[in-house]
Amino acid sequence: MDLYLVAVALLVVGVVGSVAPLVPGVPLSLSGVYLYWWSTDFGAPGLAFVATATVVGAAAFAADYFGGAAAARAGGASRLSAVVAAVVGVVALLLTGPVGMLVGVTGAVFAVEAVRTRNARQGLRSGVYAAVGMLASALVQFLVTAAVLVGFLAVTLL
Repeated sequence: MDLYLVAVALLVVGVVGSVAPLVPGVPLSLSGVYLYWWSTDFGAPGLAFVATATVVGAAAFAADYFGGAAAARAGGASRLSAVVAAVVGVVALLLTGPVGMLVGVTGAVFAVEAVRTRNARQGLRSGVYAAVGMLASALVQFLVTAAVLVGFLAVTLL
């Protein structure tokens, strides 16, 4: 039972980590699932749940890292903008937190695209797409980690 509580704690920290900067929410959630699965000699929560949580978690993890850049590209941004935004995003996150990261990435994409295309409207469009992509990936992270937690509790308690 002790490892069950540790697993649930990892899942809860994963949900919190999905919206907290620099905390790997999905890996923590999956660690909780794997820990409990291992502690039951791979009997519970069952291979189907573990496999589903792993696939969905991996997709959400990838979306977190590529969501902003993919959204910016969908908004017409160049690869250069994506690279600059990634660097600015990491620095801004470390110096100013998540709000600064969002503002920094949006501003970086806007600036690079406005200069590159000589069109402030296109720069703004790309910057807004990047911001929406970042917010959407954070929402996906939260929903996935919360769903893994609820699913885990459902299959292990019922």
